[in-house]
Amino acid sequence: MEEKVSVWKANLTNGLILGLVGVVYALLMWILDLTFNQIQQYAYMVIQIALLYFLLKSYRDNSMHGQITYGQSVGAGVVMSLYSAIIGAVFIYILYTVIDSGLTEKQLAFVEEKMLEKGAPQEAIDAAMGIQRKIMKPEIMAPFSILGGMFWGTILSLITSIFIKREGNPLIDTPANQQ
Repeated sequence: MEEKVSVWKANLTNGLILGLVGVVYALLMWILDLTFNQIQQYAYMVIQIALLYFLLKSYRDNSMHGQITYGQSVGAGVVMSLYSAIIGAVFIYILYTVIDSGLTEKQLAFVEEKMLEKGAPQEAIDAAMGIQRKIMKPEIMAPFSILGGMFWGTILSLITSIFIKREGNPLIDTPANQQ
């Protein structure tokens, strides 16, 4: 009898790996003072895609007997992204409250500088900064980072799963025949 694999349990380790890599990367960017650098955000996206590819491939090969549908792969990627996003939210809260409590002010100054560079009127800058001050609190940013992590995790899973799916003939390719 074939054993049913729980996608939640099978991908816990993969989600932890994805989350911890994100934490290490964010911590490294903070140490190097590149937290607000747009290029490093794109670089992390490439790292995340590559890591998600290898983690999904590992899940397919080790837990799914080498075969996985597109939907199963997307689901596994979303589960990994959820675990990763939770770890990221905890890290964001710790980063903004314990590690660097002045990071919020640095971020607000960065946003204001970007608005000035774009030539926004002072009234618009003042209004935007008032709103930013209300939402740029760790207790608000952390839960929203879970939503953002899930959104991007789903998008990346949809893309990555195109290359991960491997379906066989269910009458010929059974787990008993593969061993």
